[in-house]
Amino acid sequence: MRFSLRFNNDHPVANYVRWAQIAETVGFDQFWVSDDLFFRSAPVILTAVALATQHIQIGTCILNPYTINPAEIAMISATLDEVSGGRFNLGLSSGASDFLNWVGISADKPRTAVVESVRAINRLLSGKRAPKNGNFLKWTDETYLRFTPARRVPIYIGAMSPKMLEEIGRIADGGLPLLFPPEHYQNVIPHIDKGAQSAGRNLADIDIAACIWCSISDDKSSADDVLAEKVAYYGHAFSETILTQVGLAKADFEPIERAVMTENNINKAKSLITPQMLQFGIAGTSVELIERIEKLTVLGVKHLSFGPPLGPDIDAAIRVIGQDVIPHFRK
Repeated sequence: MRFSLRFNNDHPVANYVRWAQIAETVGFDQFWVSDDLFFRSAPVILTAVALATQHIQIGTCILNPYTINPAEIAMISATLDEVSGGRFNLGLSSGASDFLNWVGISADKPRTAVVESVRAINRLLSGKRAPKNGNFLKWTDETYLRFTPARRVPIYIGAMSPKMLEEIGRIADGGLPLLFPPEHYQNVIPHIDKGAQSAGRNLADIDIAACIWCSISDDKSSADDVLAEKVAYYGHAFSETILTQVGLAKADFEPIERAVMTENNINKAKSLITPQMLQFGIAGTSVELIERIEKLTVLGVKHLSFGPPLGPDIDAAIRVIGQDVIPHFRK
């Protein structure tokens, strides 16, 4: 069983360094940071983390080929792998269309963009030229890294849609499927397996991180409050497929989206979050977290990835997961 942590890129850099050091001490295997627009740069955060740790793997969750050219993604990957001594994993996907719209980018053919980018980046990181006359990339024969990468960095694809989930199985080293709610794993894995079978691959050879949201604290009210903020900010971007898992629809999030995006009133948005909406994540004590996760291990999960908000006290939440949850499942 593997264990990882995921963070949004909305905290001071020094915090990530401290969290990574704690995570490394208590037994986590990987440390992922998102690269959402208009927050802090994940590659810079991860550089600081790499220099302050020794063993824990680091990764982006995610970079996208629309705001960062795949050539630059290959450069970033090879350089971060060098800085970290071979501990970098590239998390890649198409990005959230809602956020890309902020900067006037239309994410046309997202699956095509990701597939062509993965293949080109793999070639570049293998020390090869990556010419491509595709539907997304139009590259000449001059597309190659002018330095020798230490290795081909593993690529993890972030996914929510069935077709992108298939690409995890077809072309990726690992997957970062977002599970809202956590039990959504049972609907996700058949799509990944379908892709793997179509490419003659074994599902067991792909590192599939079951990506969940959690908020851990003995204070239930505080745990719910920070999870509610995360759901309020991102809930409107969930697909209908995700929403129906807990019996919700897009319309349920319209007043919440308006409060966050138009009125800039996060407190109002949180007040509109219902207990049903909180089922997208897990809030409560480590005992409650273990009880809900055990359902995932029955489904075959081999990599548990704990994501934001983690808890009202993130330092404490990392330590509690490391002291209570990781030993429980490693047994």
